[in-house]
Amino acid sequence: MDRISMAAPVLTCAIIDDEEINRLTLEHYISLTDSLQLVVSLDDALQGLNYFRAGNRVDVLFLDVQMPQLSGLDMLRVLPDPPIVVLTTAHEDFAVDAFDLRVTDYLVKPFDYARFSRAVQRALQQHTAPVAVAAAPAALTAPPDNDLFVKVNNKMVRINFDDVIYIEALSDYVVIVTEKQKYIVYTTMKALDARLPFDHFVRVHRSYILNMRRIEAIEDGAAVVPGGHHVPIGKSYQEAFFRKLNRI
Repeated sequence: MDRISMAAPVLTCAIIDDEEINRLTLEHYISLTDSLQLVVSLDDALQGLNYFRAGNRVDVLFLDVQMPQLSGLDMLRVLPDPPIVVLTTAHEDFAVDAFDLRVTDYLVKPFDYARFSRAVQRALQQHTAPVAVAAAPAALTAPPDNDLFVKVNNKMVRINFDDVIYIEALSDYVVIVTEKQKYIVYTTMKALDARLPFDHFVRVHRSYILNMRRIEAIEDGAAVVPGGHHVPIGKSYQEAFFRKLNRI
């Protein structure tokens, strides 16, 4: 395969894909493209989030959609000031989500170098276009009355405490689960717990905070909540949990 040279500037780029063969393919295509310089290649979206949260920057991110623990789409929803993004996936079903997240291109695997090159050309065009940059707000803001604001996809979203079913820790992030959707927020369980109303929520596990008003049953050492999900109750949390449960 001949090396194709594209016009300057040279864009730094990153790869995040959990499958080695896909990373190797992208690494090879990047090596054939004069306008790209590979900075990092990672196999996990959480690693990618931590990489960018540490202050590292690239111009273009080649991001897989379906990955364990955290999908590429969910990563984008919580990544402040993301770079130019080219999604890669084996399925076409995520095109609408990709459009909503304003990704630059959407590559369906397997794709050849010609298709890859068109995506790079779009990235180059976007890179040279003027971009307005705003300061990123904090992940959490003080709630008025019965609400909490969280940063999702570069905007602040209001979540009513009554809508929250449970909250789960995920590495350096937390997942706020409601009946309609999940919100992945870059914060700690301790910081979030401090903002929750005491009469609504209780810590039941190192990795879980539970809305007491959404409990449907208690069985086998777990709280059953809407959707049939079982939230585990850790042994060290059981006494405080059942003491509080008896008051509601």
